[in-house]
This record gives sequence, C-alpha cells and structure tokens, in this order.
Amino acid sequence: MKQIFIAVLLSIAAYTAQAQIGGANQFPGMEVPDHTPMMNKTWEAIDKMMYKVTTQGNKKIYTPEYPPVLKAMENKQVDLPGYMVPLKSGRNHSTFMISVLPLAQCQFCGTNGIPPMVEIIMKNGTTVKFSDEPVKLRGKMVFNPEPLKGNSEIQIVDAVVIK
Repeated sequence: MKQIFIAVLLSIAAYTAQAQIGGANQFPGMEVPDHTPMMNKTWEAIDKMMYKVTTQGNKKIYTPEYPPVLKAMENKQVDLPGYMVPLKSGRNHSTFMISVLPLAQCQFCGTNGIPPMVEIIMKNGTTVKFSDEPVKLRGKMVFNPEPLKGNSEIQIVDAVVIK
C-alpha cells in the first residue's frame, strides 16, 4: 500500500513538473501573467540606491545613499512605467507604490531580492483605478527627507498617467 501511495505521489510530481516546463499551453484557458520587468533608465538609477548602516545604541539606522546618476534626477520630470501596489484597499488611488514587477509576482519575491518601488502621489488628488496591467506615469522625482515617516525614500509627485 505504501509503495502505491509513493508511486501516485511521484506520478503527480512528474505531471506537475512536465506541465510547468510545457508552459501555459498545458492548461488551455489559463492566462499566465507577463512578468517582464518595466525597467528603463529611471528604474536603473533607482535600483542603484543603497543604504548606509549606522548604529545608535542597540538600534541600526538605515540611511539612503543616492548615487550621482539618481541625484541628477532629483526635482526633474521623469517617466516611470510599472505596476501599481496599493497602500490602502479600494478601487481608486491617489497615493500608491509602483514596482518594476507585478504584484502577482510577489509570491516569487526573495529569490532575487526585493524589487525597487517608488511612492506615487498623483497631481491635485486625481486618482488611478487599480489594475494589474502596467501603468506609465510622469511626475517630479523627489527624495523623501524623512523616509521613516513616509512610504518610500523616493517619491514621484504631481504624477499624471501618460500613454
């Protein structure tokens, strides 16, 4: 009986592995999300940000260090494509995070580090309807002077959706 159970488990594992190798065609009607990063020069600069680690007593303090290529973008208009990461529940958002990878890929996080994210603050309180499709935004890049009191070290303010 034990041998039959092990044989069934091995058969299921082999079928699952074959289906994963074969791709979405193994399961007609199921769409596999596109996990292509939305990398551009702005994201590449953002991805270079590092943290200086200091210690105060028993507490570690992480201070963002902005490389020259990123500092050159401060207070400038930038275009940033990416995927919405809501900060609150709801359909429409005036403030949210944006990532180079879709939220649906979060289950795969940790295999290659955390993807860069930026806080978006829409112009004049306008909102963007949540979607798992990529969105392209334009706005002014600013560095959050107190990242411990905000959501991100880098923000895009007065953002608008562009085509």
